[in-house]
This record gives sequence, structure tokens and C-alpha cells, in this order.
Amino acid sequence: MKSPAARLMMDLRYLRALSRRFRSTLLLAAVIFGVGPALYHWRYVGPDGDRISYGEALHHVYFLLFGQPSLPYVADWFVESLNILIPPVSIALVVDGVVRFAYLFFARHKNDKEWVSVVSETMKGHVVVCGAGRVGYRVVTQLREMGKDVVVVEKREDATFVSALRDENIPLLIDDTRSPLCLPRTHVKKASAIVCATDDDLANLNIALDARRLNPGIRVVIRLFDDDLGAKVRDTFKAEALSSSSLAAPAMALAALDPRLVHSFRIGKHLMVVSLFVVREGLPGMNISQVRDRFGGLALSLIRGEEETLHPNGDVVLQVGDQITVQASYPEYCILRAFTGEADAPAYADHDNFLMPGYRPTG
Repeated sequence: MKSPAARLMMDLRYLRALSRRFRSTLLLAAVIFGVGPALYHWRYVGPDGDRISYGEALHHVYFLLFGQPSLPYVADWFVESLNILIPPVSIALVVDGVVRFAYLFFARHKNDKEWVSVVSETMKGHVVVCGAGRVGYRVVTQLREMGKDVVVVEKREDATFVSALRDENIPLLIDDTRSPLCLPRTHVKKASAIVCATDDDLANLNIALDARRLNPGIRVVIRLFDDDLGAKVRDTFKAEALSSSSLAAPAMALAALDPRLVHSFRIGKHLMVVSLFVVREGLPGMNISQVRDRFGGLALSLIRGEEETLHPNGDVVLQVGDQITVQASYPEYCILRAFTGEADAPAYADHDNFLMPGYRPTG
């Protein structure tokens, strides 16, 4: 949730973007209501020979906007030309400028293409997420929690999370990513990253290529179902190609072996795990640094009573009943579980079965 100050700054940036979008309209309005009265003040001479003030000239130009001149007719070709020219130009100004400007400023909830294009112009360093399915929505939620501006592109109006994104006032562009105007509407040339999270590998690759063409320095993250294709993309395209199956497989396999594992991931050849330990046997009396140096486990958090501490200091001594969340390689985790006397932990003597070729335990 943005603070009032952040929302105010967003409104000001949006107003500035609108001003840039309506440069020609504003210039025309300045000519009509700035230069027009000056020309009447210089040229117009009434039937009685009197000249008019600048205020009277401005009053006349304003009512010409509605086709109702306020000055008497005079036989002057220049003045008459102004009387004929100003009304249609002013009407075009009102229709094309004022009405469209007001619509875009006050009707943002409609999320149409032009509004998304304007609001995207107010962003710099934002992230473009293509795909409003389950993966795309979770990516957007995570990015928003980290304070990043996000623009979402979705092809289908009836996609699962379209309504939820609109309820959260996230700019959502309903457009075909194959359209040449789709990515430019998201201001991708000023974006820091693009996440291609549709359910079509080919579409994700096309989006990535178009994004790199418009912004060569953009960071590209691609969701791919084909693991072999993902490896080739990482090597040749220099992009983060992630497969849902490859990400989920370690977590599912380890969860089947040990339900106490809350998270797992790979760093190169190393399989890393995160688990919660309740301090009982072995650990009481040891401090955080000793756990790290002896077992390679990094303490992410410590819960003591009602208080939780993130990244506890190394000199904190563990007490019976403490709950400590530890990150370690899987072999180190097995050793630590066995040290705590939990017999249902996998035997650490067999930990080589869980390693990838070339792995060497740390510590």
C-alpha cells in the first residue's frame, strides 16, 4: 500500500506525463487564448472608432469558443477571418484536448490501452510482467511487496487474475504481445526487467526478443516448460530461463523425505535447504557462530518466547525451547539433524546419494 506522499508524487508524475502527451493541444490553447486576444486588441476598431482593451478581447475570444461573438461586427477582413477561424479550431481543441485529458485523468480505473500507456510513461526502472496467470500474479504480488512499480500485460480479458489486478490498481494492459505497439505501451525502454510468464514457450521467447530489441540492457526472465530449451536460452541469450518443474522438483522430492524442510533451492551444484529446528538435544549451550562453523548452517531467524529476531548475532547462546531457522546444504543439514539426536533424519553417511557430480561439502 502506497503512502499518501507516494500517491501524491505518482499523481504529479502522471499529470506531467499527460502534459507531455498533450503538448500540441496545450500549445494550440496558448495560441488561441494568448495570441488571439492580442490580435483583437491590436486590430479591432469598433463602429464608433474606439479600440478595445485586452480584457474585452479575451472575453470575445472565450465566447467565440461557443460560437457567440461578444463584439459588434466590423468591416475588417483580418478581424472577420479571426471570427471565422477561431470557433472550429476551439471546438476541435475542446473535443480532442480537454475531454480526452479529463477522461484520462479522472477515469483511470478503466485501465484502457491509452491510460496504461500514459501511466507507464511516469515509471522508470519498473518491471513488466507478461502473463496474468497464477505464476504471473504471484510474481506481481512479490514485486509489489518489495516496493517495485509493475506493469502487467495479458492477452485475455477473462484471464484468472485480471479482476484481482484491477482491484489492486495495478496497470494492466489487455493486448496481444505480438502487436508491435504492445511493449512500447508499457514503456519497456525504461524498464529494469521483464518477466515473460505466459504459458506458451514460443510467446515468451518472442516477448524476450522484442524487449531486448527495444531495451538492450533490460534484464530478461523467461518461464519455459522445456528444460532443454531453457538451458540453450541461458547459454546463448544470456537470460534467466526458469522451468516450473525444475524449480518444484527439489522441493517436492525433499518434502517427501523430510516434512521439516520449508524451502529448497540450488546454487550451482549445491542443493540448499531451509529448515526449522527446535533446540533440544545437542544445541543448548552452543552459540550461533559455533553452529555455523561446525555444521555450515546459517541462522536466518531465532524465536525465543514471543520475540523473533532475524539474522541473530553470532554470540547469541541457544537455549532449550528456542526455535531456529537454519539454511545449509543438504548434506550439512543431515549432519546437523543427526547431531540433535533426531533419529528420523536421513542418515548423513549416505549423503553422497544426494549430490550432483563434482559437488564437495562445505565446512
